[in-house]
Amino acid sequence: MATPAALAAMDARRRAATARALEKATGDLARAAVARMEETLPWYRAMPADQRSWVGLIAQAGIAAFVQWFKQPDHQREITGEIFGTAPRELARTVSLRQTVEMVRITVDVVENAVERIVDPPDVPALREAILVYSREVAFAAAQVYAQTAEARGAWDARLEAIIIDALVRGEAGDVLRSRASALGWRHPPSITVIVGSAPDDEPEVVVDGVRRAARHAGLDVLAGVQGDRLIAVLGSAGDPLHASRALLAQFGPGPVVIGPPAADLIAAAVSLREALAGLRAARARPNLPRPVLARDLLPERALDGDDSARRALIDAIYRPLADAGLLDTVTTYFEHAGSLEATARALFVHTNTVRYRLRRAAEVTGFAPTDPRDGFAVHLALVYGRLDAAGRPATP
Repeated sequence: MATPAALAAMDARRRAATARALEKATGDLARAAVARMEETLPWYRAMPADQRSWVGLIAQAGIAAFVQWFKQPDHQREITGEIFGTAPRELARTVSLRQTVEMVRITVDVVENAVERIVDPPDVPALREAILVYSREVAFAAAQVYAQTAEARGAWDARLEAIIIDALVRGEAGDVLRSRASALGWRHPPSITVIVGSAPDDEPEVVVDGVRRAARHAGLDVLAGVQGDRLIAVLGSAGDPLHASRALLAQFGPGPVVIGPPAADLIAAAVSLREALAGLRAARARPNLPRPVLARDLLPERALDGDDSARRALIDAIYRPLADAGLLDTVTTYFEHAGSLEATARALFVHTNTVRYRLRRAAEVTGFAPTDPRDGFAVHLALVYGRLDAAGRPATP
Protein backbone atom coordinates (compact mmCIF):
# COMPACT_ATOMS: atom_id res chain seq x y z
CA MET A 1 0.00 0.00 0.00
CA ALA A 2 1.47 3.37 -1.00
CA THR A 3 2.07 5.86 1.79
CA PRO A 4 0.16 9.16 1.30
CA ALA A 5 2.47 12.13 0.72
CA ALA A 6 0.96 14.20 3.55
CA LEU A 7 1.30 11.28 5.96
CA ALA A 8 4.91 10.68 4.92
CA ALA A 9 5.69 14.31 5.65
CA MET A 10 4.48 14.05 9.25
CA ASP A 11 7.22 13.63 11.83
CA ALA A 12 7.12 10.62 14.15
CA ARG A 13 5.96 12.63 17.17
CA ARG A 14 2.92 14.15 15.45
CA ARG A 15 2.01 10.80 13.88
CA ALA A 16 2.16 9.06 17.27
CA ALA A 17 0.00 11.75 18.87
CA THR A 18 -2.59 11.50 16.09
CA ALA A 19 -2.61 7.70 16.36
CA ARG A 20 -3.21 7.90 20.12
CA ALA A 21 -6.14 10.23 19.57
CA LEU A 22 -7.59 7.83 17.01
CA GLU A 23 -7.12 4.87 19.35
CA LYS A 24 -9.08 6.62 22.09
CA ALA A 25 -11.91 7.34 19.65
CA THR A 26 -12.04 3.87 18.04
CA GLY A 27 -14.91 2.56 20.18
CA ASP A 28 -17.00 5.72 19.75
CA LEU A 29 -16.38 5.75 16.00
CA ALA A 30 -17.42 2.09 15.63
CA ARG A 31 -20.61 2.69 17.65
CA ALA A 32 -21.40 5.78 15.57
CA ALA A 33 -20.89 3.82 12.35
CA VAL A 34 -23.21 1.02 13.51
CA ALA A 35 -25.82 3.58 14.60
CA ARG A 36 -25.65 5.19 11.15
CA MET A 37 -26.14 1.77 9.52
CA GLU A 38 -29.12 1.10 11.76
CA GLU A 39 -30.58 4.44 10.73
CA THR A 40 -29.98 4.32 6.97
CA LEU A 41 -29.81 0.64 5.91
CA PRO A 42 -33.14 -1.26 6.04
CA TRP A 43 -31.45 -4.60 5.26
CA TYR A 44 -29.13 -4.10 8.24
CA ARG A 45 -32.09 -3.53 10.60
CA ALA A 46 -33.64 -6.77 9.32
CA MET A 47 -30.56 -8.86 10.15
CA PRO A 48 -30.54 -11.15 13.21
CA ALA A 49 -28.87 -9.76 16.31
CA ASP A 50 -25.85 -12.08 16.08
CA GLN A 51 -25.11 -11.00 12.52
CA ARG A 52 -25.46 -7.31 13.42
CA SER A 53 -22.95 -7.88 16.21
CA TRP A 54 -20.49 -9.36 13.73
CA VAL A 55 -20.90 -6.30 11.51
CA GLY A 56 -20.11 -4.10 14.52
CA LEU A 57 -16.96 -6.09 15.17
CA ILE A 58 -15.93 -5.71 11.53
CA ALA A 59 -16.37 -1.93 11.75
CA GLN A 60 -14.32 -1.77 14.94
CA ALA A 61 -11.63 -4.05 13.50
CA GLY A 62 -11.44 -1.88 10.41
CA ILE A 63 -10.93 1.31 12.39
CA ALA A 64 -8.37 -0.39 14.67
CA ALA A 65 -6.49 -1.76 11.66
CA PHE A 66 -6.45 1.73 10.14
CA VAL A 67 -4.93 3.13 13.35
CA GLN A 68 -2.19 0.49 13.29
CA TRP A 69 -1.40 1.24 9.68
CA PHE A 70 -1.41 4.97 10.42
CA LYS A 71 1.28 4.37 13.03
CA GLN A 72 3.47 2.47 10.57
CA PRO A 73 2.31 3.22 6.99
CA ASP A 74 5.41 1.59 5.51
CA HIS A 75 4.70 -1.71 7.23
CA GLN A 76 2.90 -4.21 4.99
CA ARG A 77 -0.28 -5.59 6.55
CA GLU A 78 -2.85 -8.17 5.49
CA ILE A 79 -6.05 -6.13 5.47
CA THR A 80 -8.23 -9.12 4.62
CA GLY A 81 -7.21 -11.01 7.74
CA GLU A 82 -7.14 -8.00 10.06
CA ILE A 83 -10.63 -6.77 9.21
CA PHE A 84 -12.72 -9.54 7.67
CA GLY A 85 -11.02 -12.31 9.61
CA THR A 86 -12.97 -11.24 12.72
CA ALA A 87 -16.26 -12.54 11.28
CA PRO A 88 -17.21 -16.05 10.13
CA ARG A 89 -16.96 -16.71 6.38
CA GLU A 90 -20.67 -17.58 6.37
CA LEU A 91 -21.39 -13.87 6.80
CA ALA A 92 -20.31 -13.34 3.19
CA ARG A 93 -23.31 -15.44 2.14
CA THR A 94 -25.67 -13.25 4.16
CA VAL A 95 -24.21 -9.83 3.35
CA SER A 96 -23.72 -9.13 -0.34
CA LEU A 97 -20.74 -7.29 -1.81
CA ARG A 98 -22.94 -4.28 -2.53
CA GLN A 99 -24.07 -4.20 1.10
CA THR A 100 -20.46 -4.49 2.27
CA VAL A 101 -19.53 -1.49 0.14
CA GLU A 102 -22.40 0.43 1.74
CA MET A 103 -21.08 -0.42 5.21
CA VAL A 104 -17.53 0.62 4.29
CA ARG A 105 -18.81 3.90 2.85
CA ILE A 106 -20.77 4.70 6.02
CA THR A 107 -17.82 3.86 8.27
CA VAL A 108 -15.49 6.05 6.20
CA ASP A 109 -18.00 8.92 6.29
CA VAL A 110 -18.33 8.65 10.07
CA VAL A 111 -14.56 8.69 10.56
CA GLU A 112 -14.05 11.55 8.10
CA ASN A 113 -16.72 13.68 9.76
CA ALA A 114 -15.11 13.11 13.15
CA VAL A 115 -11.54 13.93 12.07
CA GLU A 116 -11.68 17.61 13.02
CA ARG A 117 -12.89 16.74 16.53
CA ILE A 118 -10.23 14.08 17.08
CA VAL A 119 -6.93 15.62 15.92
CA ASP A 120 -5.31 19.01 15.75
CA PRO A 121 -6.15 21.16 12.68
CA PRO A 122 -2.66 20.90 11.10
CA ASP A 123 -2.98 17.09 11.04
CA VAL A 124 -6.44 16.95 9.43
CA PRO A 125 -5.26 16.91 5.75
CA ALA A 126 -2.80 14.06 6.36
CA LEU A 127 -5.41 12.04 8.24
CA ARG A 128 -8.07 12.52 5.56
CA GLU A 129 -5.64 11.52 2.83
CA ALA A 130 -4.73 8.41 4.82
CA ILE A 131 -8.43 7.54 5.26
CA LEU A 132 -8.96 7.83 1.50
CA VAL A 133 -6.02 5.54 0.68
CA TYR A 134 -6.91 2.99 3.34
CA SER A 135 -10.62 2.85 2.44
CA ARG A 136 -9.63 2.04 -1.13
CA GLU A 137 -7.56 -0.89 0.12
CA VAL A 138 -10.43 -2.06 2.31
CA ALA A 139 -12.73 -2.07 -0.73
CA PHE A 140 -10.19 -4.18 -2.65
CA ALA A 141 -9.90 -6.53 0.32
CA ALA A 142 -13.68 -6.93 0.52
CA ALA A 143 -13.82 -7.78 -3.18
CA GLN A 144 -11.11 -10.40 -2.62
CA VAL A 145 -13.07 -12.01 0.22
CA TYR A 146 -16.19 -12.26 -1.91
CA ALA A 147 -14.26 -13.54 -4.91
CA GLN A 148 -12.67 -16.29 -2.79
CA THR A 149 -16.01 -17.17 -1.24
CA ALA A 150 -17.67 -17.29 -4.64
CA GLU A 151 -14.89 -19.47 -6.02
CA ALA A 152 -15.16 -21.92 -3.12
CA ARG A 153 -18.93 -21.90 -3.34
CA GLY A 154 -18.79 -22.48 -7.07
CA ALA A 155 -16.47 -25.47 -6.65
CA TRP A 156 -18.72 -26.94 -3.97
CA ASP A 157 -21.84 -26.34 -6.07
CA ALA A 158 -20.23 -28.04 -9.07
CA ARG A 159 -19.39 -31.12 -6.98
CA LEU A 160 -22.89 -31.21 -5.50
CA GLU A 161 -24.48 -30.86 -8.93
CA ALA A 162 -22.34 -33.71 -10.27
CA ILE A 163 -23.46 -35.89 -7.32
CA ILE A 164 -27.10 -35.14 -8.11
CA ILE A 165 -26.73 -36.04 -11.78
CA ASP A 166 -24.87 -39.23 -10.87
CA ALA A 167 -27.65 -40.20 -8.43
CA LEU A 168 -30.27 -39.66 -11.14
CA VAL A 169 -28.30 -41.82 -13.58
CA ARG A 170 -28.08 -44.61 -11.00
CA GLY A 171 -31.75 -44.21 -10.09
CA GLU A 172 -31.00 -43.34 -6.47
CA ALA A 173 -33.48 -40.48 -6.21
CA GLY A 174 -34.98 -39.71 -2.81
CA ASP A 175 -35.42 -37.04 -0.16
CA VAL A 176 -31.66 -36.56 0.08
CA LEU A 177 -31.62 -35.71 -3.62
CA ARG A 178 -34.34 -33.09 -3.12
CA SER A 179 -32.40 -31.57 -0.24
CA ARG A 180 -29.19 -31.36 -2.26
CA ALA A 181 -30.99 -29.79 -5.19
CA SER A 182 -32.57 -27.22 -2.87
CA ALA A 183 -29.09 -26.29 -1.65
CA LEU A 184 -28.26 -25.37 -5.26
CA GLY A 185 -31.31 -23.12 -5.55
CA TRP A 186 -33.51 -25.68 -7.36
CA ARG A 187 -37.09 -24.48 -6.92
CA HIS A 188 -38.78 -27.87 -7.44
CA PRO A 189 -40.89 -26.81 -10.44
CA PRO A 190 -44.07 -28.73 -11.29
CA SER A 191 -42.69 -30.00 -14.61
CA ILE A 192 -39.26 -31.34 -15.46
CA THR A 193 -37.68 -32.18 -18.80
CA VAL A 194 -34.59 -34.38 -19.10
CA ILE A 195 -32.30 -33.97 -22.12
CA VAL A 196 -29.26 -36.07 -23.02
CA GLY A 197 -26.77 -35.98 -25.87
CA SER A 198 -23.07 -35.96 -26.60
CA ALA A 199 -20.88 -33.47 -24.74
CA PRO A 200 -18.89 -30.90 -26.73
CA ASP A 201 -15.12 -31.29 -26.89
CA ASP A 202 -14.35 -28.93 -24.01
CA GLU A 203 -13.67 -28.98 -20.28
CA PRO A 204 -16.72 -30.23 -18.31
CA GLU A 205 -16.81 -27.03 -16.25
CA VAL A 206 -16.94 -24.92 -19.41
CA VAL A 207 -19.69 -27.11 -20.90
CA VAL A 208 -21.86 -26.94 -17.76
CA ASP A 209 -21.37 -23.17 -17.49
CA GLY A 210 -22.63 -22.82 -21.06
CA VAL A 211 -25.71 -24.87 -20.22
CA ARG A 212 -26.41 -22.70 -17.17
CA ARG A 213 -26.13 -19.49 -19.18
CA ALA A 214 -28.47 -20.77 -21.89
CA ALA A 215 -31.00 -21.93 -19.28
CA ARG A 216 -30.91 -18.59 -17.43
CA HIS A 217 -31.45 -16.77 -20.73
CA ALA A 218 -34.52 -18.94 -21.35
CA GLY A 219 -35.82 -18.48 -17.80
CA LEU A 220 -35.39 -22.15 -16.88
CA ASP A 221 -34.04 -23.89 -13.79
CA VAL A 222 -31.32 -26.38 -14.70
CA LEU A 223 -29.14 -29.09 -13.23
CA ALA A 224 -26.44 -30.31 -15.59
CA GLY A 225 -23.46 -32.60 -15.68
CA VAL A 226 -20.99 -34.21 -18.02
CA GLN A 227 -20.51 -37.97 -17.64
CA GLY A 228 -17.84 -39.28 -19.95
CA ASP A 229 -18.89 -38.25 -23.44
CA ARG A 230 -22.52 -37.55 -22.42
CA LEU A 231 -24.08 -34.24 -21.44
CA ILE A 232 -27.14 -34.50 -19.19
CA ALA A 233 -29.44 -31.56 -18.49
CA VAL A 234 -32.46 -31.54 -16.16
CA LEU A 235 -34.70 -28.56 -16.92
CA GLY A 236 -37.35 -27.14 -14.62
CA SER A 237 -40.40 -25.03 -15.49
CA ALA A 238 -40.47 -26.48 -18.97
CA GLY A 239 -43.92 -26.59 -20.55
CA ASP A 240 -43.39 -28.05 -24.01
CA PRO A 241 -40.33 -30.38 -23.78
CA LEU A 242 -39.35 -29.88 -27.42
CA HIS A 243 -39.56 -26.10 -27.10
CA ALA A 244 -37.59 -26.09 -23.85
CA SER A 245 -34.87 -28.35 -25.23
CA ARG A 246 -34.23 -26.06 -28.19
CA ALA A 247 -32.96 -23.41 -25.76
CA LEU A 248 -30.07 -25.76 -24.90
CA LEU A 249 -29.59 -27.49 -28.24
CA ALA A 250 -26.49 -25.49 -29.16
CA GLN A 251 -24.77 -26.59 -25.94
CA PHE A 252 -24.67 -30.26 -27.01
CA GLY A 253 -22.06 -31.88 -29.20
CA PRO A 254 -22.78 -33.48 -32.58
CA GLY A 255 -25.19 -36.38 -32.86
CA PRO A 256 -28.64 -37.13 -31.49
CA VAL A 257 -30.20 -35.23 -28.60
CA VAL A 258 -32.90 -37.23 -26.81
CA ILE A 259 -35.67 -35.92 -24.55
CA GLY A 260 -37.15 -38.10 -21.82
CA PRO A 261 -40.85 -38.09 -20.94
CA PRO A 262 -42.07 -35.20 -18.75
CA ALA A 263 -41.53 -35.75 -15.02
CA ALA A 264 -43.42 -34.25 -12.09
CA ASP A 265 -40.43 -34.12 -9.73
CA LEU A 266 -36.80 -35.18 -9.35
CA ILE A 267 -37.83 -38.68 -8.27
CA ALA A 268 -39.68 -39.20 -11.55
CA ALA A 269 -36.84 -37.48 -13.40
CA ALA A 270 -34.66 -40.51 -12.67
CA VAL A 271 -37.07 -42.68 -14.68
CA SER A 272 -37.23 -40.09 -17.45
CA LEU A 273 -33.43 -39.96 -17.58
CA ARG A 274 -33.22 -43.74 -17.85
CA GLU A 275 -35.54 -43.68 -20.88
CA ALA A 276 -33.62 -40.80 -22.46
CA LEU A 277 -30.30 -42.60 -22.05
CA ALA A 278 -31.81 -45.76 -23.53
CA GLY A 279 -32.96 -43.67 -26.47
CA LEU A 280 -29.49 -42.19 -26.89
CA ARG A 281 -27.95 -45.69 -27.00
CA ALA A 282 -30.51 -46.92 -29.51
CA ALA A 283 -30.43 -43.82 -31.70
CA ARG A 284 -27.57 -45.21 -33.77
CA ALA A 285 -30.05 -47.70 -35.26
CA ARG A 286 -32.12 -44.92 -36.81
CA PRO A 287 -30.30 -42.68 -39.29
CA ASN A 288 -31.42 -39.13 -40.08
CA LEU A 289 -33.00 -38.58 -36.68
CA PRO A 290 -34.62 -35.21 -36.00
CA ARG A 291 -32.69 -33.18 -33.43
CA PRO A 292 -33.97 -33.21 -30.76
CA VAL A 293 -36.04 -36.39 -30.66
CA LEU A 294 -38.39 -37.73 -27.99
CA ALA A 295 -37.39 -40.96 -26.29
CA ARG A 296 -40.91 -42.21 -27.04
CA ASP A 297 -40.23 -41.87 -30.76
CA LEU A 298 -37.41 -44.40 -30.34
CA LEU A 299 -39.47 -47.11 -28.63
CA PRO A 300 -38.89 -49.74 -31.37
CA GLU A 301 -35.12 -49.22 -31.44
CA ARG A 302 -34.95 -49.17 -27.65
CA ALA A 303 -36.93 -52.39 -27.42
CA LEU A 304 -34.67 -54.12 -29.94
CA ASP A 305 -31.65 -52.83 -28.04
CA GLY A 306 -32.82 -54.63 -24.91
CA ASP A 307 -34.72 -51.87 -23.10
CA ASP A 308 -37.39 -53.75 -21.17
CA SER A 309 -39.28 -50.56 -20.30
CA ALA A 310 -39.64 -49.81 -24.03
CA ARG A 311 -40.97 -53.32 -24.71
CA ARG A 312 -43.43 -52.92 -21.87
CA ALA A 313 -44.47 -49.50 -23.21
CA LEU A 314 -45.13 -50.98 -26.66
CA ILE A 315 -47.27 -53.70 -25.13
CA ASP A 316 -49.21 -51.32 -22.89
CA ALA A 317 -49.64 -48.55 -25.45
CA ILE A 318 -50.36 -50.64 -28.54
CA TYR A 319 -50.95 -54.34 -28.02
CA ARG A 320 -53.39 -54.15 -25.09
CA PRO A 321 -55.53 -51.32 -26.54
CA LEU A 322 -55.78 -53.22 -29.83
CA ALA A 323 -56.76 -56.39 -27.98
CA ASP A 324 -59.37 -54.54 -25.92
CA ALA A 325 -60.83 -52.98 -29.08
CA GLY A 326 -60.93 -56.33 -30.92
CA LEU A 327 -58.56 -55.09 -33.63
CA LEU A 328 -55.64 -57.50 -33.27
CA ASP A 329 -56.74 -59.79 -36.12
CA THR A 330 -57.29 -56.91 -38.53
CA VAL A 331 -53.92 -55.29 -37.85
CA THR A 332 -52.08 -58.64 -37.88
CA THR A 333 -53.67 -59.62 -41.19
CA TYR A 334 -52.85 -56.22 -42.66
CA PHE A 335 -49.16 -56.72 -41.89
CA GLU A 336 -49.19 -60.32 -43.12
CA HIS A 337 -50.48 -59.10 -46.47
CA ALA A 338 -47.82 -56.43 -46.86
CA GLY A 339 -50.16 -53.55 -46.19
CA SER A 340 -52.61 -54.41 -48.96
CA LEU A 341 -56.14 -53.30 -48.07
CA GLU A 342 -57.72 -55.51 -50.70
CA ALA A 343 -55.79 -58.64 -49.68
CA THR A 344 -56.58 -57.95 -46.00
CA ALA A 345 -60.28 -57.55 -46.80
CA ARG A 346 -60.35 -60.84 -48.72
CA ALA A 347 -58.58 -62.70 -45.92
CA LEU A 348 -61.03 -61.35 -43.35
CA PHE A 349 -64.09 -61.70 -45.61
CA VAL A 350 -65.02 -58.04 -45.13
CA HIS A 351 -65.29 -54.96 -47.34
CA THR A 352 -62.21 -52.85 -48.03
CA ASN A 353 -63.86 -49.85 -46.35
CA THR A 354 -64.29 -51.94 -43.22
CA VAL A 355 -60.54 -52.56 -43.16
CA ARG A 356 -59.92 -48.84 -43.60
CA TYR A 357 -62.28 -48.03 -40.72
CA ARG A 358 -60.65 -50.60 -38.43
CA LEU A 359 -57.16 -49.31 -39.21
CA ARG A 360 -58.31 -45.77 -38.44
CA ARG A 361 -59.72 -47.05 -35.16
CA ALA A 362 -56.39 -48.74 -34.42
CA ALA A 363 -54.63 -45.41 -34.90
CA GLU A 364 -57.16 -43.68 -32.64
CA VAL A 365 -56.86 -46.12 -29.74
CA THR A 366 -53.06 -46.41 -29.85
CA GLY A 367 -51.77 -43.15 -31.32
CA PHE A 368 -49.82 -45.24 -33.85
CA ALA A 369 -51.13 -45.57 -37.42
CA PRO A 370 -50.50 -49.04 -38.87
CA THR A 371 -50.57 -47.52 -42.38
CA ASP A 372 -47.61 -45.22 -41.61
CA PRO A 373 -44.25 -46.94 -42.24
CA ARG A 374 -42.66 -45.65 -39.04
CA ASP A 375 -45.71 -46.24 -36.82
CA GLY A 376 -46.31 -49.56 -38.49
CA PHE A 377 -42.83 -50.69 -37.45
CA ALA A 378 -43.70 -49.94 -33.82
CA VAL A 379 -47.12 -51.62 -34.08
CA HIS A 380 -45.65 -54.73 -35.66
CA LEU A 381 -43.09 -55.07 -32.86
CA ALA A 382 -45.78 -54.46 -30.25
CA LEU A 383 -47.80 -57.37 -31.64
CA VAL A 384 -44.77 -59.67 -31.42
CA TYR A 385 -43.90 -58.63 -27.87
CA GLY A 386 -47.51 -58.73 -26.78
CA ARG A 387 -48.07 -62.27 -27.98
CA LEU A 388 -44.85 -63.48 -26.39
CA ASP A 389 -45.87 -61.80 -23.16
CA ALA A 390 -49.36 -63.30 -23.32
CA ALA A 391 -47.80 -66.73 -23.82
CA GLY A 392 -45.77 -66.27 -20.66
CA ARG A 393 -42.44 -66.09 -22.47
CA PRO A 394 -39.81 -63.33 -22.19
CA ALA A 395 -40.62 -60.56 -24.66
CA THR A 396 -37.21 -60.65 -26.34
CA PRO A 397 -36.69 -60.15 -30.06
